[in-house]
Amino acid sequence: MSSYDVVIIGAGPGGYNAAIRAGQLGLKVACVEGRETLGGTCLNVGCMPSKALLHASELYEAAAGGELSALGVEVTPSLNLAQMMKQKAASVEALTKGVEFLFRKNKVEWVKGWARIDGPGRVQVKLHEGGERLLETQNIVIASGSEPTPLPGVEIDNVRVLDSTGALSLPEVPRHLVVIGAGVIGLELGSVWRRLGSQVTVVEYLERICPGLDGETAKTLQRTLGKQGMSFKLGTKVTGAKTGKSSVTLTLEPAAGGASETLEADYVLVAIGRRPYTKGLGLESVGLSTDKRGMLGNDKHQSGVPDVWVIGDVTSGPMLAHKAEDEAVACIERIAGHAAEVNYGVIPGVIYTRPEVASVGKGEEELKAEGRAYKVGKFPFTANSRAKINHETDGFVKILADANTDQILGVHMIGPSVGELIGEYCVAMEFSASAEDIALTCHPHPTRSEAGRQAAMGVHGWTMQA
Repeated sequence: MSSYDVVIIGAGPGGYNAAIRAGQLGLKVACVEGRETLGGTCLNVGCMPSKALLHASELYEAAAGGELSALGVEVTPSLNLAQMMKQKAASVEALTKGVEFLFRKNKVEWVKGWARIDGPGRVQVKLHEGGERLLETQNIVIASGSEPTPLPGVEIDNVRVLDSTGALSLPEVPRHLVVIGAGVIGLELGSVWRRLGSQVTVVEYLERICPGLDGETAKTLQRTLGKQGMSFKLGTKVTGAKTGKSSVTLTLEPAAGGASETLEADYVLVAIGRRPYTKGLGLESVGLSTDKRGMLGNDKHQSGVPDVWVIGDVTSGPMLAHKAEDEAVACIERIAGHAAEVNYGVIPGVIYTRPEVASVGKGEEELKAEGRAYKVGKFPFTANSRAKINHETDGFVKILADANTDQILGVHMIGPSVGELIGEYCVAMEFSASAEDIALTCHPHPTRSEAGRQAAMGVHGWTMQA
């Protein structure tokens, strides 16, 4: 039996960052992970491989769709899907090997296997190579992440009916791909296959896409994706799926009730969200249980059971890699006896479609529901010099500021590279900046970042370039 200061269950963005920080602080730490590689869903079958395909498919569409020829670059592209998948795999391997290097650098022990809590301070590991090993520890951090949420009546086989993992490794470009769920995962992966030549239909139970996103931003995204060729069936529920040798027939009904219809595709992606993964963790051995959503509660990352901590997708808050990373650092700092907090009001979200969508803070609907008086500054990318030169003028930047104090309450962007631009506003909001602070700060010209400055000017009615 080995003894540790901290044993971490799971090596996704929450787990591996917790392990690295614990090592940096001089704690004796083990991280238990049963996958062949470190990095969890994000690095292996989520954030990173999807971005590899998004990038490659953007370049392919630019060449095949005439965007490059309009710039004077004449090419005749052909799609090598096998090579596209090969470069994706190579990128993922490099990243997971990088986490292994960081474990070695910070004296983190990777225990290869599947963990089960076996009472206070005890973690039993079913080892990857066979057998079991008992780890004794003063602190247990549960960072076991999440898994795709299944849809009743639609059985996922990852042959014709796919989850997000299956949609990352298709052997061919679908003729018709139906995406069930108009959230981040569905829209991103739907975008990949549409660019490569698929007809893509998105079926969503709600009457809008991207619930939780600022309403105006979501409408703009849907309109833009529609212009690109993606079709939407909103307010529609899927009640069943019949899989054939080369096709899937879905049964649909209006969410509000009504006559059913069928929709045929050669592939279906189920992307209705993710749920916490707690199966087989032995929670009952320390008196822990999940809520009706399957989540573990926490108070500043403490589970309610002494010396058992909870971070990432397995607990409340947005299921985002960077949220898990922030919680990882704060959790380990607290274990080490330091003060640490996570500011949940300043956690950004990004959708890596084209155009990208990025937001941080509160949306207009949320502020109206609170009865909070606010001002709006908005600037379109059609008036931004860099965006016009680059022929990427879809979208806008919108800043919401308190009507009395001018403090920035929320920022919502849709446009080119806004996933990079949103970081400026995370820093600004962390320091309780005002819209005027941004408006009076010099930004480089010509850059897309100037759109944000102009939007900040607009909060006070002196936008200069639109």
